[in-house]
Amino acid sequence: MSGFSAATTQFQLGLAANNNREWFLAHKTEYETEVRAPLAALVEALALAFAAHDVPLTGSGKTSIFRINRDVRFAADKSPYKTNAGAILSRDGTRKARGILYVHITPIDGLMAMGFYSPEPADLATLRQAMVRQPKAWQAIEAGLAKLGHALSREEALTRLPKGFDAPEHAALAEALKLRHLVIRQPLTLAQMYEPALVERVLAFTRIGLPLLEWGWRALHGARGPARG
Repeated sequence: MSGFSAATTQFQLGLAANNNREWFLAHKTEYETEVRAPLAALVEALALAFAAHDVPLTGSGKTSIFRINRDVRFAADKSPYKTNAGAILSRDGTRKARGILYVHITPIDGLMAMGFYSPEPADLATLRQAMVRQPKAWQAIEAGLAKLGHALSREEALTRLPKGFDAPEHAALAEALKLRHLVIRQPLTLAQMYEPALVERVLAFTRIGLPLLEWGWRALHGARGPARG
């Protein structure tokens, strides 16, 4: 299924050109029917597909979707609304869980991302410790993702090894230890966002990235991992 359509894009383009409260209120029904409703339906359909394929991620139309309102308290840009839409599916169904799938749609394209984005410093240190403690296990995860065309993103990677991980014996893991996010991404065209096979496309991507999540959950929560929510 996919309830996204050209009307979704038209609303987002219109909001980008008229990012003010008056325009939004006049077009709020379009937002609800053309953006939020299909995104909620996608989340619900993915939750069902994941359960059927034993993928330990879930979500709901009520809890998984980000609000359209921007937090402008400390932002130079005071535009009140986001011109994109996004949702998270996680192991406990919340948006704050560690290790997630993220689906994102803008007026020009879409995106799937999976992994541990901007983990807290203590969590990032734990993940790095897991790499050096069992380097072969980590290298197998990295190689498996790369083989399937999903190398880890190097967004905001460090230029030097982090303190405490700069010993000579860690040289083989240097590039991984410099990462600040352990994330894979796959772009989506608008045509792909509109197509009925969107759920199957996201499911296929999720199954590729699941070993990364399971590795991270073991590192952060122990062998059993967090309880499923």
